[in-house]
Amino acid sequence: MSEKRKDNKNRILHIGESQRKDGRYMFKYTDANGDAKYFYSWKLDKNDLMPAGKSNEPSLREKEKQLEKDRLSGIIQGAEKITVAELTEKYISLKTGVRHNTMANYKFVLNILKKEAFGKMKVDKVKKSDAKAWLIKLQKDGRGYSSIATVRGVVRPAFQMALDDDLIGKNPFDFQLATVVVNDSVTREAVSRADMRKFLSFVESDPHFARYYEGMFILFNTGLRISEFTGLTISDIDFDEMKIRVTHQLQRKRDMEYVIEDTKTTCGTREVPMTPEVAECFQRIIRSRKKVKVEPMIDGYSGFLYLDKNGMPMVALHWEKYFQHALEKYNSIYKVQLPKITPHICRHTFCSNMAKSGMNPKTLQYIMGHADIGVTLNVYTHTTFADAKEEMKKLCVSGF
Repeated sequence: MSEKRKDNKNRILHIGESQRKDGRYMFKYTDANGDAKYFYSWKLDKNDLMPAGKSNEPSLREKEKQLEKDRLSGIIQGAEKITVAELTEKYISLKTGVRHNTMANYKFVLNILKKEAFGKMKVDKVKKSDAKAWLIKLQKDGRGYSSIATVRGVVRPAFQMALDDDLIGKNPFDFQLATVVVNDSVTREAVSRADMRKFLSFVESDPHFARYYEGMFILFNTGLRISEFTGLTISDIDFDEMKIRVTHQLQRKRDMEYVIEDTKTTCGTREVPMTPEVAECFQRIIRSRKKVKVEPMIDGYSGFLYLDKNGMPMVALHWEKYFQHALEKYNSIYKVQLPKITPHICRHTFCSNMAKSGMNPKTLQYIMGHADIGVTLNVYTHTTFADAKEEMKKLCVSGF
């Protein structure tokens, strides 16, 4: 059974912490430039005993606290001296143990600020009208709503930090984004059961894409996030209890480094029931799994279900491309086109299907790993006239 990473004393390790084979602890963090940095200690906690023959030193977690303290001390200059880009960079430098995709977002925002005239403005000179005008400019320049939301999601707390430190009187980004820029993002809708069946039937019968049928079927019928699915190992599939243990996710960074991360939220760690059809797909995957001389091991995990041509675990990008190419082939053959289908749309489709089948919202929230019941309940709003008609029919039959 896969569990959260622990040391040889069975203590749960925090994000960024690991223990090497020789027993020494390591902490990995990212600096303001996005570069990986490390430090080490023979002790995890200050109360641990030093191994025989080793010189006494602060524990790993004492060093982590010192890192945080060093980053906090004297980090902010006067608002009249610091630019928006510098403020944002200093805000980011206070973040430790962040996930790689979060750091990628930070670097994305910094790169934008360093190219924009707004990023060169002094912090104390920025007014709310300046902030709004800049976001509007970003949209006019072709930035999508989600990208602008990401930018604001970093710059706004940076200004809040300046406000908390009494450097400025108001946060110029303290407004609702939707009141300033147009939300042009496309809602990812679930596909119908009929379209789902058409797509899966096509994949299953196609000479090339048939090899991915089981994985696609599982994604449509479990609601797993794609990073959770790619992170599954053989030991995570419990055929006796007919359940999938979801305890982690697999990510691959831009520099091609593979990492295991905790689930998206604490609610993401869960056990998902399997139908007999899903279990059969897992069994076929395991039977036909690519054999390699050396099993790849990522942060202590091995036995991944799908391996690529290099013998490394497949990641989200692989599956996004498989779905894209299979859909393109289907639509090139048939006149009646299928809508966009991606791994995330599979998840949304599963959630919608379960909701329409009458599953209790709290049960569905658990299976989906949603931290907020509002996210789950939002699926129930994705209904059509046909859905409403069917519900009314059921109520009438039951004597409403």
